[in-house]
Formats: sequence, structure tokens, C-alpha cells
Amino acid sequence: MTVAPRDEWRRPAPTARQRRHDLWIGLGMSALALVSLTLARSTGAFLLGPPPSGAEQLFWAVAVTLPLIWRRRWPVAILLIVSMAFIAAQARSAPETQCSAWALFCALYTVGAWGQDRRRARRARIGVIATMFTWLGIYYATMIDHIPPGTFDDAVGPVPPVLAAMVTGALLNVLVFGFAWFFGETAWVAACREHELRTQAEDLRRSQTESRERAVLGERVRIARELHDVVAHHVSVMGVQASACRRVFDRDPGKARTALTAIEQSARTAVDELRRMLGVLRTTGTVGAGPPAGGGVDRIGELVERARAAGLTATLGVYGDPVALPESVSQAVYRVTQEAVTNTLKHAGADLLDVRVRYLAREVEVDVTDNGRASGRVAAVGLGLIGMRERVAAHDGDLEAGPRAGGGWRVRARFPLATADPPGDARREPHHEREPHHEPEPHHEPEPRYERQPAVDAKLPA
Repeated sequence: MTVAPRDEWRRPAPTARQRRHDLWIGLGMSALALVSLTLARSTGAFLLGPPPSGAEQLFWAVAVTLPLIWRRRWPVAILLIVSMAFIAAQARSAPETQCSAWALFCALYTVGAWGQDRRRARRARIGVIATMFTWLGIYYATMIDHIPPGTFDDAVGPVPPVLAAMVTGALLNVLVFGFAWFFGETAWVAACREHELRTQAEDLRRSQTESRERAVLGERVRIARELHDVVAHHVSVMGVQASACRRVFDRDPGKARTALTAIEQSARTAVDELRRMLGVLRTTGTVGAGPPAGGGVDRIGELVERARAAGLTATLGVYGDPVALPESVSQAVYRVTQEAVTNTLKHAGADLLDVRVRYLAREVEVDVTDNGRASGRVAAVGLGLIGMRERVAAHDGDLEAGPRAGGGWRVRARFPLATADPPGDARREPHHEREPHHEPEPHHEPEPRYERQPAVDAKLPA
């Protein structure tokens, strides 16, 4: 929510409680005005001249103060009514002046504190103040000839007594009107700041709620991705092994036993990784801290071994000088490779699998290819591709996944490494020598750091 400029902000209308307070304030001021009128009549000090009738005196006392009942509901209108009643009362020489002056002060303050339209509020106050000073000048001009003789006989100051009286009255009015303006503006600014603080607090609460929702969603995606990677791979291997075991169970018990052993090992590994993941998730303070450790680059060889055990002719090559990878990058490389191998087992119908890990100048690359079916695999491995893209994007890497021109499927992921001026190596590929997406096989690699391991003879028949 955007906070409006202060001049454009509109203060909310007074509440029912505030209107009740105004009712009591107006009635109280009227009662005090009647008391003040009674005291003024009792002293006989009619400073403004001969007073009107008693009924008219009561009327003006109430007319100036009673409108304060509606001061916050219609502040500008009440200011105009009070100021006109105040001038009319003085023009009629009403003796009550104390509470009437305070009522005018209150009306001026209320317009400053509660005026909805700030320009209108300023104009109304400026107009009333100018009118009051004009009236004060007219009053002095008309009363100067009616000053009783001998009024200033005891004056001893250097300033003429009439001028001194006029300056004193003007200064008093300046102070009254100045304080009314100042306190009104201060109250309005305070209310505006309170509104801004409430708005900012609401925005902060909304932002915190959205952040919590995003964190929960991110945690759900992370858990879903980990479950997919942990379970899908092992279950896929188990399914392939079980199918092979069923086919050779009667005619070759030895191979069936080997397949059952692989199924047992895959099940135990899956359970171990699930327990590890759930243990991390249950640990206090680990939510959102990153995926639980389940594998790294050093375990890619196990994936290749499982692919061989499932009947594929699988090879692994490592190119360039291996460097220590950050744990998150190492695990991301492992998970991408695991998902690619799983997709080959589940969807490709392949019999050849080639896994290559390349340590380049400023990145590490994993390349998984097979000779299986390419048609229909995008839809079949949609969730897996989403998970791989999320992992690669989390490290600002690049992912290529699609059919090869020569047949089969390729998954290639590159992860940038924050290294400064790495040493040159004739066996390490330059950063710009990237294979195009549809480059046909075979493609030429530098000499691998260790030779590709041949497929074992225990390949299960289809």
C-alpha cells in the first residue's frame, strides 16, 4: 500500500466516541459561558459599552459556544458560525468575552486538526484571522473617540497610551491565533504520521505473511524435489531389476539372485537417504537451510554401477583436474546425474549410457547421454526436468536436455565456479569449447583422468 502525500491525505471522520466528547465539550462551554456572563453582569464591568437586554446576552453567550458540539463533524462550517457569532456579539456589546474567545480558539484549532481539505482549511483560517484583525481595527477606530476622559492620567511609559493599548490587544490576538494555528497543524501532522505508521505496519505484516508463505512453498518444493530424487531413482532401478528377475527366474537362478540382491541394496539405500532427509527436516532450525546431504560428485560412480547392474552398458569419464566443489554444487551435480540416469532407466529403452564429468576453467559440467528413444520423453520426465532446472538455476547454471541428432537423449548441465585465474592444463577444456546441443556422437574428449570402466558381464537379458 502506498502512503498518500500528506496534503492529499484525508483524516477519517470522527468516531461515535469522539462525537460524544464534542457533545459534552459544547454543553460544558455553554454552561461556562453562562457562568461567565453571570459574573460579568454581577461586576458591572461592561468593557464593550452598554449591554443589550438580558435575553440577548444569553443568546449570544450560547450562540458562540454551543456550535462546538459539531466541531469535528463540520469543522469549517462551525468555525464560520462561531466567528460570525463572536463578531456579532461584540458588535452588540455582549459582556461575556472570556468563554467566547476560547470557543473561537477551539474552532480555529479544530479546523487545523480535522479539516479534510487542507487548502480549504488554510483558506478558512486565514480568512477568519484576517476578518478578526479587521474587526479589531474597526473596533479601535470607533472606540477611540469614546474613551472617558482621565482614563490614561496615570500613564508614565514612553509609548502613547492609546497606541500601547492597541498594540497590546493586537499582540494578544496574534498569540491566540498563532497558538490555535500551531496546535491544529501539530495535531493533524500527528494523526497523519499515526496513519502512515499503521499503513507501514500493515504492509510489514502483509510482507511477513507473504514471506512466510513463500518460505513454506519453497520448503514444500524442496521436499518434493528431494523425495523425487531419492525415491524415483532407486524405485526405477528396483523396477528394472524386478522385471529382469521375473524373466530369468526359472532358467537362470544365479542372475535372478543377483537381481534380487541389487533390489535389496537399492531399497536399503533409498531408506537410508529418506531417513537422512527426514532427520534433517526434523532438526530445529534447518527449515530452508538447504537440501539434506545425500550425495556428491564422488558418488556418481555408484549411479553408473547401478545402471550396469540394471543391464545397461554404462561408462564414466572424468576430464580435467578435479577440484573441491562447494557442497551444494557437488550435490546438485549428483542429483542432476541421478535424475538423468533414472530417466534413461525408466523411459529410454536404451542399452548404452555415457556419463562424463568435466572440470573446465570456470565451471563444472556433467553430460549424460544414451542411445534410447527420444520421442515422448519430454512429457514422461516433465517433473524430473523441472527439478533439474530448479537445481541448476539455483546455482546460476545452464541446462540442456533434449534428443541428439544421432539418436538418443542428452542431459548436459553446467555449474559456474567462483575461481580466480585457475592454472592452465592441457587436459582441461577451454571455456568456449562447448558442444552444440545437437552435435552428433561420437564427440572428441581430452584424455580422461581415468579410463571408462567397461560394462560387466552380468548384464541381464531383456
